[in-house]
Amino acid sequence: MNLGVALRKTRKHAGFSQEEMAEEMHLPRSTISKLENNKLFLKADDLIKWCNVTQAQEMAIALIYGIDVPTVVQNLATLVGG
Repeated sequence: MNLGVALRKTRKHAGFSQEEMAEEMHLPRSTISKLENNKLFLKADDLIKWCNVTQAQEMAIALIYGIDVPTVVQNLATLVGG
């Protein structure tokens, strides 16, 4: 799994569609799609906002400490039934 997949999983786990996430992030829906498909680099301030919007602050913490974020997200999703 890669960062784009982790972004998609956190968005879906939070219950947001791409359109809703775009509104929350003040970005076009196409940008959300590009981020989730690793076609666009996620800026640090956007990562923080993404984590706050999706209530996935653990993802930002994991990135800061060099933890494999996709694995963490996958494990958390499994734990909570996602």
